[in-house]
Amino acid sequence: MSEKPQWLIREDAGVPVLVALALRQALGIRAPADLPSLRDLPVRAPDAVEATPEIEAQWLDYWDMTVEPRAHPSGVPLELVDGFDTLVALPATGAEELAAAIAPHAASALQYARAAHDRYVSSVKSHTGGDSYRAYASAIAEFEREVGRRAHSFELNVQVLPFSQRGIWWVGALTVAVTDGLRRDIVAFDGAIRPVIGELA
Repeated sequence: MSEKPQWLIREDAGVPVLVALALRQALGIRAPADLPSLRDLPVRAPDAVEATPEIEAQWLDYWDMTVEPRAHPSGVPLELVDGFDTLVALPATGAEELAAAIAPHAASALQYARAAHDRYVSSVKSHTGGDSYRAYASAIAEFEREVGRRAHSFELNVQVLPFSQRGIWWVGALTVAVTDGLRRDIVAFDGAIRPVIGELA
């Protein structure tokens, strides 16, 4: 007897992810190039000093470890960075420039990330409990009708973030980021998440 396919979808507005993006914006890091800026957070002035290639490379490594820690383990031990509670851990060696650059932004990044996470949690609570599940279940059912087969087992992480532009972006092998406004628009979100599910299922 064949096992029924399983799908696991985790949705969040992760505080560590929000902290990483707030630091990206504060430092003027442009990578990943397709990701928009966060709303309600100052964008660096055009004449501000560019982030060095070293800081950008170190931030990208930190971003990968933050978004998908199991897929991107550090080759060296990690150390917590002062001022960030347990939310930012960087490699003990090789991330010194980034650690120094982010230190002055700890309080503002944490405050922003926690407020954005709280808004996400209250928006989920204000809707009826099954809405999140139904959105994905309907997209999977539509995919199965289109391709004429059951969806394969898959795993997907969805980060619901307050980006300044509406859309959905791959930020890891099994992780997408979606604008909070798009996530709340049931019809538009259904259309946006279906190709993502199509790639995995």
